[in-house]
Amino acid sequence: MSRQLKLGAVLMGVGGPGDHDTWRHPEIPGDASVDIRWYAERARQAEAALFDLVFIVDSQFITPDSPPHYLNRLEPLTLLSALAVSTTNIGLVGTLTTSYNSPFNLARRLGSLDLISGGRAGWNVVATGDGGTAANYSRDEHFDYAARYGRALESVRVCQGLWDSYEDDAFPRDVATGRFVDPDKQHRLDHVGEHFSVRGPLNISRSKQGRPVIFQAGDSEEGRDLGASVGEGIFTHAPTVEAGVAFARDIKDRARAKGRNENEIVIMPGVTPWIADTDAEARAAEEHFRNGRDFAKNLAQFGRPFGWHDFGRYDLDAPFPDLGDLGKDSFRTQAERIKQVARDERLTLRQTVQRFTAATPAPFVGTPRTVADRIQEWFEAGALDGLNIHITVPSVFARFTDEVLPILRERGVVRDRYEADTLRGNLGLPIPENVHTAARRRTPVPA
Repeated sequence: MSRQLKLGAVLMGVGGPGDHDTWRHPEIPGDASVDIRWYAERARQAEAALFDLVFIVDSQFITPDSPPHYLNRLEPLTLLSALAVSTTNIGLVGTLTTSYNSPFNLARRLGSLDLISGGRAGWNVVATGDGGTAANYSRDEHFDYAARYGRALESVRVCQGLWDSYEDDAFPRDVATGRFVDPDKQHRLDHVGEHFSVRGPLNISRSKQGRPVIFQAGDSEEGRDLGASVGEGIFTHAPTVEAGVAFARDIKDRARAKGRNENEIVIMPGVTPWIADTDAEARAAEEHFRNGRDFAKNLAQFGRPFGWHDFGRYDLDAPFPDLGDLGKDSFRTQAERIKQVARDERLTLRQTVQRFTAATPAPFVGTPRTVADRIQEWFEAGALDGLNIHITVPSVFARFTDEVLPILRERGVVRDRYEADTLRGNLGLPIPENVHTAARRRTPVPA
């Protein structure tokens, strides 16, 4: 097959949203989220299964009600730099916010990871939704929605420009002549924009994949537009194959309208497969997990889209409260949808919390063959180009790598070897040509 399923491993340590009790599992060390050995073992487990990437999520604001993994975890690029020297082929993707980082600093840190790893770095671009983050960065107020997405797009463009500061042959390193650098192939950026002014050049050269792969995960109109503008990988959630097809088509249509090649975008929804010896056992385990979640913890988590608003102050069985424009500068799309559904269906607060914190039935549940069949169905329908598998319990992950993947591999749906040792190479993405080299190539040489 010319097209094969791509695979990412989301390393969540002691458990993220909805998984508040994962840390109690006997296979999970209580300090897994800050133990580099745990991450390295999971990364090597994923690499042995020929995964394309490991993905480290991040945020920089917490409350006592945040999920265990969020409360105490390693900074993504520090963590990924350590994984770079304990792995060989697997891509290393981390979340970094454009709201509370400068582009020059982002470009330098990500460029360093790209060189350390030999061209395996990726950046999940986020426009921070947690408004409380502002106070951690000496700001009285969080950026409004438009500013966050404006900064995100401009920040990516600036980073891409900075990553082209040196053409690929800028360093002759000629000992005989003493010529270390060709100054004609070092370039200042001199960017002046709405949000940033950056002179450059960046003091680091390109890796053999050219520059880090850009990922994006927003689902709002602004988020989808950002993904279509700069995303090479799109992280998302698709509850049904129909929803997945519609999302993928929308992103790729938007990208094509912007002059991009839609085949250079990889859609990778996040999933948690449930695998057992029988379909009935797998369904029962998945239903037990969904229905056994603690309402008090769900109520606290429910406040996050609204800037961690405390919903414990309201009568749970009264109509959903009038919140005005609360949430407009946080996770606006999610907050507005909650308010609209509660209003249209005349839900109580309790009903609304139950509706929006209940885990939706997982799409990939059953025996290894059932799960493999379902993944292949989604893949061939165009609902996804790959999967981001949430990893916590090693033995659960092993059922996927050791029992599901061999079936898909036999069918040619997933690779049987790495095609490359860069993230771009394994995702099937082209190496971007340095813009200055391209301009030099297009300029006629005087006769």
